[in-house]
Amino acid sequence: MQKRNEEELIIHKVRHSLSHLLATAILEKRPNTLLGIGPVIEHGFYYDFDFSSPISETELEALEKRVRELAQEGLSFSKKSITYPQAKKLFAKNRYKLELIEELKKKKSPISIYETARGTGKKREVVFVDLCSGPHVKNTKEIPADGFALTHLAGAYWRGDEKNKMLTRIYGLSFKGKKELNEYREMLKEAEKRDHRKLGKELDLFHIDETVGLGLPLWHPKGAILWRVIEDFWYEEHIKNGYELVRTPHIGNRALWEISGHWGFYNKSMYPPIEVGQTLEERQKQEKADHSEEYLLKPMNCPFHVQIYKNSIRSYRDLAYRWAECGTVYRFEKKGELSGLTRVRGFTQDDAHIICRKDQVEDELKKVIDFILFIYHSFGFSTDTVKVYLSLRDPKNKKKYAGNDEGWKFTENILRKVAKEKKLDFKEEIGEAAFYGPKLDFKVKDALGREWQCSTLQFDFNLPARFDMSFVNDKGKNEQPFMLHRALFGSYERFIGLLIEHYAGAFPVWLSPIQVSILPVSEKFMSYAEKVKKNLTERGIRTSLGEANETLGKRIRENELMKMPYILVVGEKEESSETVNVRTRGRKDTETKALREFSEELFEKIREKK
Repeated sequence: MQKRNEEELIIHKVRHSLSHLLATAILEKRPNTLLGIGPVIEHGFYYDFDFSSPISETELEALEKRVRELAQEGLSFSKKSITYPQAKKLFAKNRYKLELIEELKKKKSPISIYETARGTGKKREVVFVDLCSGPHVKNTKEIPADGFALTHLAGAYWRGDEKNKMLTRIYGLSFKGKKELNEYREMLKEAEKRDHRKLGKELDLFHIDETVGLGLPLWHPKGAILWRVIEDFWYEEHIKNGYELVRTPHIGNRALWEISGHWGFYNKSMYPPIEVGQTLEERQKQEKADHSEEYLLKPMNCPFHVQIYKNSIRSYRDLAYRWAECGTVYRFEKKGELSGLTRVRGFTQDDAHIICRKDQVEDELKKVIDFILFIYHSFGFSTDTVKVYLSLRDPKNKKKYAGNDEGWKFTENILRKVAKEKKLDFKEEIGEAAFYGPKLDFKVKDALGREWQCSTLQFDFNLPARFDMSFVNDKGKNEQPFMLHRALFGSYERFIGLLIEHYAGAFPVWLSPIQVSILPVSEKFMSYAEKVKKNLTERGIRTSLGEANETLGKRIRENELMKMPYILVVGEKEESSETVNVRTRGRKDTETKALREFSEELFEKIREKK
């Protein structure tokens, strides 16, 4: 572990130093450019620039060459601590640096700069100075000359705020050598081929329409079937695991969200209230409402489940309750942060809440962890690829969280204990807890090694207190229950996006929206093709049958591009023998099978979730 940390620190220094060399090269060619920030990111670095005239992608090759030349010069990096007045004087012409300096002053944080210089002693020449806390390499010859590359330009609002000016961001990759750089580039090419936004369009699964609204996916018939197959599996497994189903509305009264704490603690992710005291027509006519009611689009399902619980007197004998719902929620996302199915404004959580006694908590947590791992396995993700993060409260910023120290300590310790007992490979993250309690976030690595957060298991002692939830214990007295929040997929949208990329659109047969495409050689054999379709459909196999209005070769190629698991070609020979010519995805050869035999084999494969 120590060696790994040392290696990570070395590459971090290299990447940070490259961002400074990039800025140095820019200022050589464009001295009037204002500098933003240039941090290290996963796999590389970037720097934000405010150019006086536009820069194009075609300039990156020459810019990269210059960065490499600077690195090979053996420039040195040195850190200096300076005062606020010195910093303001040094960066007087750069409003972005001045803004950062003012923030540091308000926080009473020390200010430091890094100088990049060539030569030593009296011959030392400072070629670049930046506001920076480091760290950096001592000498640029430590930077692998063949281990980095500038990749692309992008627009980026200063400080990520749409109200600020759009700057130009130049991205770079950086690794310990050429081999690692090339491997990552190949992975990027593969990622591009697997991009769920690209495949979603090519496979006719979904699209996002600006007229409908950004971040609000529209599911096409094939995408809706894929969703339904996943949802049916979800319902079936939840019933097996002792869950009951509930359903709740999409909006809730403002009072509900004030009691829950979302109104104050979660307002950055919620949309403004909806006025329901008058009609749209009355509002358009600027008529005064007789009465005023405010409702909010729900960002979570939990307060509704709490109200279902509170609708009856509950006994300790009846606990634990396991209530599950595939409920659509709405959370505010900035326009620039939306991305396909992975970052949307309206999404469906595969949500559940477990309301239980204190003595049941550990057992229920363990059951959920087992359920989560079962889900990953069922959809083709090895448990070896699952990384777990224990998200804890930030003790230095308690205002962000509801509840008291005693409750937080208890719930955090229980989650830590259970994670260890289940032998989860987990990492603790301070400040990542939900406002109402700590959580275990499960992230799964896809075929490209990228981590995606899907499942989450949250331990909540706050909502039961805020809503005055209780049950009658074995002594006849009221006692407050505990509440576990959990989602297995996280959201259908993100999970389906992950599945598309994991399988590159070539889903296992049981998941494929269409499992068999039937192609008659010509219209003459359409009647037999319809018979084949009827036989398969009666077995619950999803099929498609197109008209023979193109050449057979073209229709086969089109179906192969659609990642069809099986293509059945039927003609005179097949009709006379009641067989089908089978083309299996991924195989070059074909085989002829009796229709009944093929149907039974495929039915069994689907039943076994293959």
